[in-house]
Amino acid sequence: MLGEGILKGLAETARNFAGSFVSKDRLTTVEYPEERLPLPEASRNFPFLVYDGTDWEKGLRCVACQICEKECPPKCIYIDKSKDKKPDAFGRPQIYPAKFDIDISVCMSCQICVEVCPFEAIKMDTQYELSTDDRFGGLLLDRKELAKSNEYYHQIHPTEASEVDAKLAAEKVKVDAKAKAAACAAAAKAAAAAAKPAVPADASAPKPQGEGD
Repeated sequence: MLGEGILKGLAETARNFAGSFVSKDRLTTVEYPEERLPLPEASRNFPFLVYDGTDWEKGLRCVACQICEKECPPKCIYIDKSKDKKPDAFGRPQIYPAKFDIDISVCMSCQICVEVCPFEAIKMDTQYELSTDDRFGGLLLDRKELAKSNEYYHQIHPTEASEVDAKLAAEKVKVDAKAKAAACAAAAKAAAAAAKPAVPADASAPKPQGEGD
C-alpha cells in the first residue's frame, strides 16, 4: 500500500510519545548536563599518567623511557628526563620525567602510547568535558595535570586495571625472588671466603740456598 512505511513510522513515533509519559525506557532525550549517560568501560578520550600511592610526584610509574614520545603519530608528547634518580612508590631508585606534556589539541586518541608503554604508566582517560577559552596553554597538559591515581584508573577501567595490577604484582614477585637469590648467593660466597684458611705469608716464598742442608 502506498504510504505504508510513513504510517508505520508515525505509529512508532506516537507509541514512543505516549509511552514517554509512563515509561522511562521510552525517553530518548538525555537532559545534559544535568543527566549523563554512563560511559562504557572501553571508551577512551585522551591519555593520563598513572601513579601509585598518595603522592603523585613520588608515585608516577613513568620512568621517562620516551618510547611513547617516539611512537606517537602526531608527535604531541614532550618528555625531558631527570638528571638524577629518586625512589618511586616501591622504594626503587628511578629516573623520572622532569617534564611530561601532552598537547591534547593535537592528540588523536589512537592509544598507541598505551600499547607501547612497558611500565603500564600511561592509560586512556574517559573525560571529555575539556573545552577552554585558552586555545594553546589550556590544551597543553603538564605532568601534574596528567597524573591520576591507580584508584581512579580502577574506577573508569576496572577490568583492565585489575589485569594490570595482577601483572605488576607477578613481575614484582619475580624481581623480589631474583634479588633474594642474588643476596643468598652473595652471602654464601662471603661465608665460604671467610671459612677458607688463611695462607701464611712466607709459605710460598722460596728458601734461600743452603738453608736447612
